[in-house]
Amino acid sequence: MQIVDRRLNPGGKSLANRQRFLRRAKDMVRDAVRNSAGERSLKDIERGGEVTIPASGVKEPHFRRAGGGFREHVLPGNKEYLEGDTIPRPPGGGGGGSEGSPDGEGEDAFRFALTQEEFLDLFLEDLELPELAKKRVVEGDASGVRRAGFATQGSPSNLALGRTMRNALSRRLALRRPKPDEVEELEEALRVAEAADPAEAELLRGRIARLKARATRIPYIDPIDVRYRQFEPAPKPIARAVMFCLMDVSGSMTEGMKDLAKRFYLLLHLFLKRRYKHVDVVFIRHTHEAKEVDEETFFRSPETGGTIVSTAFEEMLKVVEARYSPADWNIYVAQASDGDNTTADNERTAQLVMERIVPVCQYFAYLEVGREDDGGPIGFMPRETELWRTYGRLRIEEPRIAMRKVRHRKDIYPVFRDLFRKGAVEGAK
Repeated sequence: MQIVDRRLNPGGKSLANRQRFLRRAKDMVRDAVRNSAGERSLKDIERGGEVTIPASGVKEPHFRRAGGGFREHVLPGNKEYLEGDTIPRPPGGGGGGSEGSPDGEGEDAFRFALTQEEFLDLFLEDLELPELAKKRVVEGDASGVRRAGFATQGSPSNLALGRTMRNALSRRLALRRPKPDEVEELEEALRVAEAADPAEAELLRGRIARLKARATRIPYIDPIDVRYRQFEPAPKPIARAVMFCLMDVSGSMTEGMKDLAKRFYLLLHLFLKRRYKHVDVVFIRHTHEAKEVDEETFFRSPETGGTIVSTAFEEMLKVVEARYSPADWNIYVAQASDGDNTTADNERTAQLVMERIVPVCQYFAYLEVGREDDGGPIGFMPRETELWRTYGRLRIEEPRIAMRKVRHRKDIYPVFRDLFRKGAVEGAK
């Protein structure tokens, strides 16, 4: 059997060398991917591209010219020197250039091109949905394999050595194949009989010949003994999860704030699509009233109005009751808002979150978006919003509630990674 690797080499380079390099410099490439992600536009986040890493991290051992020493030979064709002549050192000691960087320090950069798959795999490598529990598993479209007994034919890699040796031993015992110890004992007896009793020696020779002939006819391992492990495709049970995306689109949300929220949700949508095969996403927009919308409307439809946050949770509970039973589904909530809410609605919002939302969900992530100049003058503490104070009180009692603030698009990626890193809930307990 011949195996031919027909995968295209990216950029005409050796694919094996490329993969070896990625394994060796994985940490630096991964850090470069995450740093560059903050400068990318939304349409470019799913694309590959070049990343820059320090050249010092990719150096390999190599030969170099010696700085000096004794030589006792003259190369053919030389017209200047004869054997025994002294060769002066080259000016500058044979090293590199003497000029340094203007500020006294510097480092070369190494640019490396990544494919779309490589970029996304490195960017989303250590993210996960926290507290994903296998409640009621379903037969999903994720296919796996399962053991299907043994077969007399198969691939050498699936050879069942233990089963093969047991079959061979059973056959040898059933056919009474002579053991090596029996032949050795007879040969020892033959050596004694050859000196004392020629007739007995002749009998022993015949017996030894018959045993060896029988051992030849009954091989140690026969093709009928060989067994191969057999596998068959089978549906792989997977847990089901649903992510509720709640976004404030009221009049207090400026276009810049909405852009930050959309970037967060687009990144979340990309993460769920790439990492999980059976995760539903429900989009809910709200002002003073809330409604479930499709993806296109959620990200692009303009809307304005007052702000009543509890309507979003009430709409979510209706969807949960209609389609997503907490006994069967892992439920997650991601909310983005500027933090403003009608004062009379804060108590209602806190009651819904603690009594009805948190008990049925695995994780509640709240992202508060703001303006870049929300910090205020130096020396003044920034004002806490209505929702931030409300959720802050709830978070003391419930570690499944996570809260983060973001004011600039470059902060979206680190905040997103912080909210959905592995062990996010365990670290908060």
